[in-house]
Amino acid sequence: MRIATSAPTRIDLAGGTLDIWPLYLFHQGAQTINAAISLRARATVEPRTDTRVVIASLDTGATVEADNWRHLRDGRELRLLSLLAHFFQACGLTLTTSSESPAGAGIAGSSALTVAVCAALAEWARTHYEPEALLQIAMNVEAQAINVPTGLQDYRPALYGGVAAIELNVDGVHRVPLDIDPAELERRLVLCYTGEPRNSGTNNWEIMKRHLDGDRHVFDCFERIRDTAAVMRDALARSDWDGVGRAIATEWDNRKRLAAGVSTPAIDRLIERAAGAGATAAKVCGAGGGGCLVCFGPPDRRGAIREALASGGARLLDFTLERHGLVRG
Repeated sequence: MRIATSAPTRIDLAGGTLDIWPLYLFHQGAQTINAAISLRARATVEPRTDTRVVIASLDTGATVEADNWRHLRDGRELRLLSLLAHFFQACGLTLTTSSESPAGAGIAGSSALTVAVCAALAEWARTHYEPEALLQIAMNVEAQAINVPTGLQDYRPALYGGVAAIELNVDGVHRVPLDIDPAELERRLVLCYTGEPRNSGTNNWEIMKRHLDGDRHVFDCFERIRDTAAVMRDALARSDWDGVGRAIATEWDNRKRLAAGVSTPAIDRLIERAAGAGATAAKVCGAGGGGCLVCFGPPDRRGAIREALASGGARLLDFTLERHGLVRG
């Protein structure tokens, strides 16, 4: 029995970092706005003729083998995949993974991969999990792998797809699909990889510690980020594309104030080139410090923005907004 799964990555439009517990509890009305995109993470599980576990990452070329799933808990290579195989007590299988996202891109490639692998291994184990339960496993195992808290927003685009608001409340986290024309948003976005990978979790962890230590500057930045997410959601609901652009620009201004290193000279240069070509706003995806840059502008300037970014050394990433989340087969 061969099992294949895939899950989409995402572009975060507004409200990021607030989705890390417990930060959102200190900012009433916190939410994030994100959109699933067609760059997918993939997992395949195939049976073996023995009881060994073999894990192969096509992206890194690394392979981990174990005689028993119990031996996977403490390994360092392919740690995330090993911990997932350990949780599901994998036996007699080969797990192969790949991702269409560049490493350290900030578009939740690891979260999408975690969701895809969880679904494949759960099916292999003939264990049914409700979507939110599978999401909880994915989030917790990834936190074990990276040794810092994970955000809550990244697993939901991978699981459900679409454009959505993730409402972060005391009584729980609620995903609310946004009724917009995805084609109209898509034709205004350009996504590129800056060439500088980001160290996943590092920026967010430092910012989180400062917030919890009572740093008023960080608290006020998050208040503005929360407010901008509400403005973004309203603009999307009204198809107010100029308003969406202004919200992206405001989000980036406030995010840069969170910590030194959120932007870099290379990112600043690319944003300047995009603006010169007609982009009205731009922001990094994820915590910043590298990874992917998303630019927003009028549809008739999209080609010029792409050319400006490419000539500046960025790697353009072709994508569509993805209606579907986790799929099997």
